Amino acid sequence: PKNLMQTDMMTLSQTENKRLMANARDSLKGVWELAIGALVVYFLVFCVLGFFPVIGTIATYIIVGPMTVGGVRFTLAVSRKGRPEIGQLFSGFDRFGTHLVAYLLQTIFVALWTLLLIIPGIIAALSYSMTYFIIAEDSSISASEAIRKSKKRMKGNKWKLVWLGFRFTGWFLLAMLSFGIGFLWVGPYMYVSYAQFYDDLKTAEDQSCEGVADVITV
Repeated sequence: PKNLMQTDMMTLSQTENKRLMANARDSLKGVWELAIGALVVYFLVFCVLGFFPVIGTIATYIIVGPMTVGGVRFTLAVSRKGRPEIGQLFSGFDRFGTHLVAYLLQTIFVALWTLLLIIPGIIAALSYSMTYFIIAEDSSISASEAIRKSKKRMKGNKWKLVWLGFRFTGWFLLAMLSFGIGFLWVGPYMYVSYAQFYDDLKTAEDQSCEGVADVITV
């Protein structure tokens, strides 16, 4: 039991990427219009800021963390067939400081790793990729703890996330052939697929913890 408690167990995603994508399509049924509308609103916010060269740039860096957390909450609501609302996009300002710090820490860490080589920077970005999902659901967690949990969950799962992204290559090409209009559909599809990936990791971790607890109890 002592060794089990001390082992930093690797939790692997159990569901195939094609199934995660199928689940995403199923979750989007009936809410495509809402998901597309949310995507448009999200990018409009940053487009408007782009009209103000200096102040807009500073404002973008300040709000990108909270806005991303809000976007994640909306996406999770869609993925879990809950009650997604456009207003959730702005819910990340409830813990503005924490979400800002989460963004700044990730940016700094990825930049530092990238200074060594491009590959370490990419690996770091993949390691931190679940940070916003984790922090969006836990109102008490700190930015650094969310990053630490993301690194733990992504251990052994980085390539799976990379291949999930690669599966959208064809969709991106089709979107470009449609003069970019297709991205209104590809965007929600991809983001909800990533939400499915997160939930699959979370479920696998919960099951792993239950299994260890059962062994210790026995």
